[in-house]
Amino acid sequence: MPRKDFMDMGELTDPAYFILLSLTEQKHGYLIMKTIEELTNNEITIGPASLYTTLKKLLKADLIQLVEETDDNKKPYVITELGYERLQQEVDRKRRLIAYAEKILAGGNVSK
Repeated sequence: MPRKDFMDMGELTDPAYFILLSLTEQKHGYLIMKTIEELTNNEITIGPASLYTTLKKLLKADLIQLVEETDDNKKPYVITELGYERLQQEVDRKRRLIAYAEKILAGGNVSK
């Protein structure tokens, strides 16, 4: 059975999440990777293959858009309004997941 695309499942992968976060301001590919590394203190790194595969999916889903190319052949991207809404939904979803975990862990209901 083929794997479902993260866009079909209603949740963002970590690379998609961090790419959208980094694109609240216009950036090209290399700068997106560097922004994510700086944002996460090098805890999260996204390689070029993963970056450009995810960018294609985000473009297709209209969560980001390609801005007019610059003279230096770099392709700048920026988050769309739909992308911003989807990012906020993902932040809300992650908050709920953390709340569930904190509730269980605080209650000591975890088998050791």
